[in-house]
Amino acid sequence: MIRRHFRSFGLHVLTGFIAVAAHYSVLYGLLFLAVPPLGATSVGFLCGALVRFTLSYFHVFSPTQGVTAASWRFVLAIALQVSCNALLVKGAMLLGLSIWPAQILATGLLTFLNYLVYRWWVFR
Repeated sequence: MIRRHFRSFGLHVLTGFIAVAAHYSVLYGLLFLAVPPLGATSVGFLCGALVRFTLSYFHVFSPTQGVTAASWRFVLAIALQVSCNALLVKGAMLLGLSIWPAQILATGLLTFLNYLVYRWWVFR
């Protein structure tokens, strides 16, 4: 049982790297186009979320309900997560961090929370 959860968390982290790559690529492009940091990170976060859902649903978790039910739960979870991400980034920037260190800190802090929400609610 523990081995299965460890494997699941490992896959969650691996797919997270892919989702973060999507997020950060969009963030970088939008910053390059002079989009304000909080808007850029929020759009990037949502792009990463689409990648995350697809990989999580089909490769990480074993959902007991169909894609429609998981999709609605995921949308609710993402709404909370994008808000938390923006608040963490803004708070870190108010403390003097620039956008990239602030975003990396937020990503790290949200990794464990995201796994628990996905495991116990979104993809149960």
